[in-house]
Amino acid sequence: MDFTDFKLKDTLLESIEMMGYKAPTPIQEAAIPLIKSNKDLIGCAQTGTGKTAAFLIPIINNFLDKSTNKVRCLIIVPTRELAVQIDQQLDGFSYFCPISSISVYGGGEAESFNLQKNAIQQGADILIATPGRLLSHINLGYVDLSAIETLVLDEADRMLDMGFIDDIIAIIKKLPNQRQTLLFSATMSPKIRKFAKTILTNPEEVNLAVAKPAANIKQTCYLVYNENKIKLIEHIVNFSEVQNMIIFASRKISVDEIYRALKKLKLSVQSVHSGKDQTERNETVRLFKAGKIKIIVATDVLSRGIDIEGLSHVLNYDIPGDAADYVHRIGRTARADNKGEAISFINTDDQLKFADIEALIDNTLDKLETPKEKVLFTIQLRKVKSPIKNSTKSLSQGLRKTSLSNEINIFSFYIYLIINILQR
Repeated sequence: MDFTDFKLKDTLLESIEMMGYKAPTPIQEAAIPLIKSNKDLIGCAQTGTGKTAAFLIPIINNFLDKSTNKVRCLIIVPTRELAVQIDQQLDGFSYFCPISSISVYGGGEAESFNLQKNAIQQGADILIATPGRLLSHINLGYVDLSAIETLVLDEADRMLDMGFIDDIIAIIKKLPNQRQTLLFSATMSPKIRKFAKTILTNPEEVNLAVAKPAANIKQTCYLVYNENKIKLIEHIVNFSEVQNMIIFASRKISVDEIYRALKKLKLSVQSVHSGKDQTERNETVRLFKAGKIKIIVATDVLSRGIDIEGLSHVLNYDIPGDAADYVHRIGRTARADNKGEAISFINTDDQLKFADIEALIDNTLDKLETPKEKVLFTIQLRKVKSPIKNSTKSLSQGLRKTSLSNEINIFSFYIYLIINILQR
């Protein structure tokens, strides 16, 4: 099947081809015809399956028949990162189409609020917004949502977990009762279903691989004490084929601590969390995508709403309290049929939380012991200075190219160094 089978407008098909889309993903194949026919829809699919395109493509197609200066589609999302990502994809899909959009989210300065206000007043076909910031604009009296034809709630589970339900209900009360409503979620808990019943009318349902990571993600787990985590990261970066990596931690203070520790090790690293200025966060992600930064340490602010092509590794420095967040974190890698590896550090306190994750994904993963001798080698090699610098460099290269690091012990490590020193 390809996108021509959906009988889309020619200008939209041109944009899809320009974007490099070849064949629809399963969620796109199932959802596009239903949305195109103006049905309400509950779409449940894991992250990285192409659900953004699954609703943007048919919405754009439906809007090409007529134009208006009022907002016709409202897309509500939990984070500014997801709002930016959707807006960027929308720019691509509408490249040859007369469709305009506005993205509205918090975190910026007063100037950005005024820019958003001016854009809203000028009008656009599609408004993408986080709940709190949109409600702030609505309360000031210049947001006209009377012409809304389609409402999209993306990552609805995340928005409910973040406590946005009251804001969302307040926004929905401002919308016409006669509209198409689309709800997308990576998980479908009872509270999501209960909420869906209050805002959707006779919805169709699409459920694909609910709450399970993509099959092409290699999941690796280490049992590790907190004091050994930084050493283990250094070992993984030095001895594995890490092209780029996002390290997730649950707290901002942990992110900053990990960043400082990795910076001391001379690793190419930056940090991202909600305490950072939005401009700084955007620049960090841009440099990461461009290959200028190898590692980002982040909170779950990056676990959704960021699409990085070719991300080779995700590392869970600690285990998230919500099992669904694990799926979203590791879903940053192995996107669009690529392969990737997700590494999780499990300390004593995290074992029960990881058991909940295994129950959710219906898979019991092997737990590796901390490779203590490997970690020690890495640290020793880093600490040894000239005149034996070249010898340690040779040993480091040898360990990378062979499996000796699985067998060699500490005694033979020092013997090897002594021999190399005497030879000099």
